Amino acid sequence: MGASLYEPIKVYKPVATNIGVVDGPFEYLTVAGVKLPLPFTTRMTVVRLSNGDLFLHSPIKFDQRLANELQALGTPRHLVSPNQFHYAHIGEWAKAFPEAITWASPRVRQRARARRTAIEFARDLGPTPPEEWGREIDQTLFPGGYFKEYIFFHRDSKALILTDTIINLELDKIAEPWRTATKLTGMYHPHGQIFFGMRLPLLLQQWKAKVALRKIHSWQPDRILLSHGRCFDTRADEVIRRIFGEPHSW
Repeated sequence: MGASLYEPIKVYKPVATNIGVVDGPFEYLTVAGVKLPLPFTTRMTVVRLSNGDLFLHSPIKFDQRLANELQALGTPRHLVSPNQFHYAHIGEWAKAFPEAITWASPRVRQRARARRTAIEFARDLGPTPPEEWGREIDQTLFPGGYFKEYIFFHRDSKALILTDTIINLELDKIAEPWRTATKLTGMYHPHGQIFFGMRLPLLLQQWKAKVALRKIHSWQPDRILLSHGRCFDTRADEVIRRIFGEPHSW
């Protein structure tokens, strides 16, 4: 069986009140300028803030029909790059919505310049949420060396919003030899695991990891929304304990 998408794509799918996801088309990882023949699924999370502004987390490839659908929900205002690998389509959305604010994660500007991606970031994400969404969405920087990422928490829905920190690929959506490779990494449903590239850096940054994990535990999320693979719709606390350990170990 070849790789398959989370159909329907480019359609807003509600998760809870004022939050939903949009599954996107396949993307391909490029390493040292070489595009690997490994298609992976993409997913954007959309939060409608109380003032009607939309928070677009890791925007997928721009689509006018999708943009029209989102405008019926609110105004696309915050285009967020949670890490330096999830930014490629922010420029497309910024062109369509010039009043939107583009938010940069660590090192994303350098990566975009190196890949000659047309995008200008207006503001930087920080350790605490900005006033634009601070009452409704909290955030923390999760360490991982080169792969560090901002993690977000939508308070009303108790949804933890991730990109690469946890990956939970469904094996029946992956073709060989990538299916076997995914099994070896442990990053497959229903188990899910930390992205393998973050694991060694986490061991070397234990203090920073403990700070972030205590924050995540304090949120007590009910669900986990992921960019790659199947989301965890229930028992998020159990997933966090299984992957990161019990709170007393943090």
